[in-house]
Amino acid sequence: MNAILHDAVHESAHDTAGTQTAFALEGVAFAAGGRTLLHPLDLTIEHARVTGLVGHNGSGKSTLVKLLARQLDPAAGTIRYAGRPLAQWSAREFARQVAYLPQQTPLTDGMTVRELVALGRYPWHGALGRFNDDDAARVERAMRAADVLAHADRPVDVLSGGERQRAWLAMLVAQDCRCMLLDEPTAALDIGHQLAVLDLVRALCASGAMSAVVVLHDVNMAARFCDRIVALREGRLLMRERAADIIDPLRLESIYGVPMSVSVDPSSGRRLGFPA
Repeated sequence: MNAILHDAVHESAHDTAGTQTAFALEGVAFAAGGRTLLHPLDLTIEHARVTGLVGHNGSGKSTLVKLLARQLDPAAGTIRYAGRPLAQWSAREFARQVAYLPQQTPLTDGMTVRELVALGRYPWHGALGRFNDDDAARVERAMRAADVLAHADRPVDVLSGGERQRAWLAMLVAQDCRCMLLDEPTAALDIGHQLAVLDLVRALCASGAMSAVVVLHDVNMAARFCDRIVALREGRLLMRERAADIIDPLRLESIYGVPMSVSVDPSSGRRLGFPA
């Protein structure tokens, strides 16, 4: 491992001093079908920050998010959320803290957007609890924040892919969680709504209300909206770096395995990476 990657992985302790931890992973690994999908790694994910997961296809990004979401159990190691091992959280407690949006969302069976978003309130009142005025207000605010209020009474099934994705995001906002886990949330969105969705996630984290872990394919979008970037390659942790530092030819080449160049956008001053 060269010096730049060694420094990125073994980040100094003072860099995160005083920052509350959302997830802490120690020696976490995962295997399936006799194949190791995630090699043992140690990782800290901070609260009130947007952490982007980047890497080529098959690098382990979705596996890592599923482990954080308790969709998979690690083959080795320990994952803690807010200082407690994941196994010590009840299902309802965990749902009040952590919301997960997978790449492939479940079928909605004719449900309206309002009904879907209202499901986000389920951890707070339960199957027999009453849906009260506060719940209704949170659902309304969530739909407005995700720009789907105009579709509130339409079936989710008839919406475009981008509209459906925003309806699911509204459900997560209504869940009033402390952490969002988003696996490629912008995949079905046009560029305008990609920017709007990531801006919403960033604003929620900047307010201190929550943290987010977001799988993104576009490293430039990740550098624009994330505070931290975690890069994986072939199931191994390659680096955990400040987003401002990730757009570097050597770092990008180590992530994607091809020569990369960097330029500066003259209008915004942002550094942009692209294949050389």
